[in-house]
Amino acid sequence: MPEVQKTQRDTLRELFGAQPILRARDLRKAGVAPQTIARAVEDGEIERISRGLYQYADADNDADQALAEIAKKIPKGVIAMLSALAFHGLTDQMPRRIWVAIGNQDWSPTLSYPPIRTVRFSDKYLQQGIEHHQIAGISVPIYSVPKTLTDIFRNPKLVDRSVAIEGLRAAIEQRKVRPGEIAQAAVEGGAWKKMQPYLEALTSNG
Repeated sequence: MPEVQKTQRDTLRELFGAQPILRARDLRKAGVAPQTIARAVEDGEIERISRGLYQYADADNDADQALAEIAKKIPKGVIAMLSALAFHGLTDQMPRRIWVAIGNQDWSPTLSYPPIRTVRFSDKYLQQGIEHHQIAGISVPIYSVPKTLTDIFRNPKLVDRSVAIEGLRAAIEQRKVRPGEIAQAAVEGGAWKKMQPYLEALTSNG
């Protein structure tokens, strides 16, 4: 029986089967022509969710899908500050923009969607406390709870102190992390003097 040759559409389906969000350049690199991508969109098989970014039409929409889109568009960025705090469930605030940490020398991205707010960290702070979470099939770099709290306390001009304190309180009450881990991150992240009185007050009763 003759072997059936795989079409570009077959390749496209295989790629989206493995990863529900893909960049156009990733598809082209795998041999899927722009015309094939356009026809798949026209047929309703995939959706264009932003410029150069596509999603399989039957994919489950994750509440944090925008974070996955950011990870695709800004591969050197890390989800940070209020967005990381919200991801970890430590604030009721839903930031209108996604906070992304980049290096001091990194190119500053401009995206029409999702809306972002960039914050620049030195290499020392940029590489600390990065976790990778699977969202919509994408490995998304997000700062850990201790690192996020440290960054927020270290940058009071960017995030109101009341939000930082409530985030710290929630992390302790929900037992997201041990106080010792918060203290260590605060020391390493240059925020211990600012965080120490609040951490000691919140843990004074054990």
